[in-house]
Amino acid sequence: MDGKTIQILVAMIIYMAVVIVIGVVFAKKANKSSEDYFLGGRSLGPWVTAMSAEASDMSGWLLMGLPGVAYWCGLADAFWTAFGLAIGTYLNWLIVAKRLRRYSVRANNSITLPDFFSNRFREKKKVIMSIAAVFILIFFTVYAASCFVTCGKLFSTLFGMKYETMMIIGAVFVLLYTLLGGFLAESASDFMQGIVMIVALAVIVVISTGNAGGIGAVLDNAKSIPGFFEFFGLGNPTVDANGVQLVEAGAPVFGAASDYGFLTVCSMMAWGLGYFGMPQVLLRFMAIRKEGELKFSRRIAMIWVVISLAVAVFIGIAGRALFPTAHLTKAAAENIFITLATSSLPALLAGFVMAGILAATISSSDSYLLIAASAFAKNIFQGVAKKKATDKQVMLVTRITLLVIALIAIVIALDENSVIFNVVSFAWAGFGATFGPLMLFSLFWKRTNRAGAIAGMISGGGMVFLWKLVISKLGGAFAIYELLPAFIFSSICIVVVSLLTAPPSKEIEEDFEAVKAEQAE
Repeated sequence: MDGKTIQILVAMIIYMAVVIVIGVVFAKKANKSSEDYFLGGRSLGPWVTAMSAEASDMSGWLLMGLPGVAYWCGLADAFWTAFGLAIGTYLNWLIVAKRLRRYSVRANNSITLPDFFSNRFREKKKVIMSIAAVFILIFFTVYAASCFVTCGKLFSTLFGMKYETMMIIGAVFVLLYTLLGGFLAESASDFMQGIVMIVALAVIVVISTGNAGGIGAVLDNAKSIPGFFEFFGLGNPTVDANGVQLVEAGAPVFGAASDYGFLTVCSMMAWGLGYFGMPQVLLRFMAIRKEGELKFSRRIAMIWVVISLAVAVFIGIAGRALFPTAHLTKAAAENIFITLATSSLPALLAGFVMAGILAATISSSDSYLLIAASAFAKNIFQGVAKKKATDKQVMLVTRITLLVIALIAIVIALDENSVIFNVVSFAWAGFGATFGPLMLFSLFWKRTNRAGAIAGMISGGGMVFLWKLVISKLGGAFAIYELLPAFIFSSICIVVVSLLTAPPSKEIEEDFEAVKAEQAE
């Protein structure tokens, strides 16, 4: 490695050391009990709640996936996705957060999402809990794989080493960290990582725009590409049989702009629906120390989200002006943030900016691994298989499960050509459709019953697979993002099945009315 690469590595090692110290500091408290390990004893302050919720949510997708989309095909896809996410973030904090915090305590002090759904309907046979846990295991394993892909692309691009080796090293680091500190360490480090991420974005967008000749030059370049800088059009890179964009006279080749109609806009904005079912965000609502602090947390979260999303999209646009032929495949386009950082900044500072990507990846993957492991250990092992399991046994099973999930995610992430945006979009749709409608109906419709809850989860999660793997292949209107039809189908199933089956018990209705009454105070 040359001197610049060594400086970048040193900066990243310093950052990683700080993250490990946080894990060590919180390890003692985290391991007191499973509640402390999984939910931090409901002790998060408003700043940590907000920043950790958003940092764990956005992941490396914010610094690599979203700029990559904007770099590859222009403004529309990236903008409407970001716009939908911003609206979804606000509505989730506004209408779900406070009631879920209160209801999760009322529902037998639930500490995981499957716990909450099962206790909400006072299950004796833990069917809801088991189904929810299985879906969490499936989709979070895919999600963790996307984070490992980010690690692999980051390290292999920076250090010129084999992707698979770098991906595995990153995965091992994340796994060891998650094993060590649990939810509190994860949330505390996410607070720091959220700050690192937004600073990294701000530094890169300012310097890159300046290097490109200013905002006017960036926009002029974008407007010169058909459909690239339009809200209702899309840049259409001309590619060869291998998916590599053609270059003529030193410039990338684009075809005529693609149509971008109302249905496509709705499809991309549907990303916002996913928030209602995101376990890593919903758990923060459950973990805040006082529900009265959620309003302040919402303001912090929204400022962070709006700035971060807007800057990430613009970075992709600026990257196309500065390095028009640097990344000629859709997968390679996701490295534009790395290219901008390493070419524009002194090596040591570039290393700390690269730590922003590492921050995003760690903040998400530790959440995904921890929640998936808790779904199995707490909800399936203790909730169904061995109801008298001790806390010590639950913690042991959690750590074993973490290892197994990480290994499966590593196998999924072995494909160097994986597109982070696509991997994340599938897992996001899975959670949004499986849990989003059920969360809303559980909190706000008293008539929702256990049968409706089961039907909603199975239909939503199943439709994501069916639409993605089968129906979308029909093209045209059927090519929309699978979250939208799956969310609607799940909602319909919840309503229809709930109305066709026996109403909830008196005790369940009393719980609902008690939470509703307290909410109104």
